[in-house]
Amino acid sequence: MPQTAKELRTLLLSLDRKGYPAYKSLAGSYQFDSFTLSIDHVQGDPFASPSKLSAFVPMKCAGFPSSYRDDPWKKTALEDYLLRLFGKQISRFQFQAKGSGKSGLLSVSRPGQEILERSAVAVSEKGITVRFEVGFPANGRTICARELEKILFDFLPVCISAAFYYSSFSSNNKQELKEAIELAIDQHYIRTQLASLGLCAFIADGSILPRESGVSDRPMKKSVPFSAPDFLAVTLNLPCRGKIRGLGIKKGITLIAGGGYHGKSTLLKALERGVYNHIKGDGRELVITDDTALKLRAEDGRKISGVNISLFINDLPNGKDTHSFSTLDASGSTSQAANIVEGLEAGSRLLLIDEDTSATNFMIRDEFMQHVISREKEPITPFLERVSDLYQKSGISTVLVVGSCGSYFHAADTILQMDCYRPVDITEKVKELCKSYPLPSLHAPGYCLPNADRRFGFCMEKSFTQKSAEKLQENPVSSGRPNTFENSERGRGRQGRHESAKIKLLGSFSFSLDKETLDLRYVEQLVDPEQTAALAFLLRYAKENPSCRQLKTTDLVNFLEEKIKKEGITSVCNSSYVPGNLALPRRQEIFACFNRW
Repeated sequence: MPQTAKELRTLLLSLDRKGYPAYKSLAGSYQFDSFTLSIDHVQGDPFASPSKLSAFVPMKCAGFPSSYRDDPWKKTALEDYLLRLFGKQISRFQFQAKGSGKSGLLSVSRPGQEILERSAVAVSEKGITVRFEVGFPANGRTICARELEKILFDFLPVCISAAFYYSSFSSNNKQELKEAIELAIDQHYIRTQLASLGLCAFIADGSILPRESGVSDRPMKKSVPFSAPDFLAVTLNLPCRGKIRGLGIKKGITLIAGGGYHGKSTLLKALERGVYNHIKGDGRELVITDDTALKLRAEDGRKISGVNISLFINDLPNGKDTHSFSTLDASGSTSQAANIVEGLEAGSRLLLIDEDTSATNFMIRDEFMQHVISREKEPITPFLERVSDLYQKSGISTVLVVGSCGSYFHAADTILQMDCYRPVDITEKVKELCKSYPLPSLHAPGYCLPNADRRFGFCMEKSFTQKSAEKLQENPVSSGRPNTFENSERGRGRQGRHESAKIKLLGSFSFSLDKETLDLRYVEQLVDPEQTAALAFLLRYAKENPSCRQLKTTDLVNFLEEKIKKEGITSVCNSSYVPGNLALPRRQEIFACFNRW
């Protein structure tokens, strides 16, 4: 049972002017008038990471309409809106409590343009939980109880009331929330209609695709609004917004061509991000892509473990088996081949590729090169010779940006030219030109998709064996216990308690797990550092849970997705408190993380 708020105040004031570690006695739950405050983790020093707190508001007090949370996509939109509103509220009180170090800091997860399921705010039938951070005030390393009293008893109740009580909402807040829920309904409707319309993506007229800058994801001011060419235009009747017109990208092979700086990559980037819903005002809120879409690129130097890349690469001169290909340092072509095969294992039905970030020898071999170097001497089957079979035999569509390679025009079903950020349908014109530039057959023999039967345990064992061998070569004396994650799994605390491997986030798109680093910077549909944090917890859970050890990677991801669906993203966290900085990654990014480990 939680203690009362009065007991918290008494305990807090008794700590005044004591040494900073005495703050740890505050850990626990306390009942305020209409919410429960939990002090989950207390920082050990005013200069250390802030203390972790959470608050729970019963739904009978919160009072949000059930129609705003009766579907998953609506619930996520509600959580996102409440999180942004709470962030605005606590920013008013930032550092209003004085002290040294991080004293007076108030922070919560700061979402970007995408709407993601997060651990920071969780809505359930019982109520709303919000997780945030507070810098407990101090003078030097002496407790300032009166300053923390301001935060806990003056600032936080005001913020919680303003953000999580529907009755406290202004008419403007209620209208904004209503619009956010209606937008989520329309976005979900478009996404569910794509398959029946034979589309893999939709871009509404009036969308703003260019971004403010390379470091800002906000819409560019005074940019050209998107407008679909008539022949490819599709009209949809949305549940809330009504009729809208836009470009429907059909299933099959679509090329995006055009001169430099005319918007080819901008369009592809919008499609790449269209797997997520976006907030109102982003400009891409009605850019909706098949949610299995995968952005592919060459990734020199990545690790590959037991991937069947024989569809694209065979008969290597060193005799290496490409039916179960492994390397710690992939080339551009082998990495791109592995990325495609792993994407198909993850269930992707749409591949997004930019010629600029692809391995040239993987994408094409022109006719002259084929005369110079015969097929028998070239182990790579170019993507050009597989792209048609991928769609015709396996239903996997491709959207490809081309700027210098005209051979793909022969394989394309639809060709768009970007002209000053406006799309023009040039399919018929180009197909007529293709008659004057015939190509040899584009269909390579022996098309057969590999089976998705790789096991995560195999990948771990392979990594352990290779890294152990390298360690032994570097330092033969230290052969007793190799420095890998295997040791952490055997680790025990002083009480015999199991200790999980330590996670350390290293920037936005990399982390270390028990001192081994994983870099995900080229997994381009990771859009939030909190997704990277969630992947770290998922990976740790998978490798430390014995029941996951010998599962096929596909079965493992299925298991984790089902667990998250039932219990939430925080269910994979084995820690003394639930982190408030996790965002749910897609299935494709979970696969990408496990495959690179």
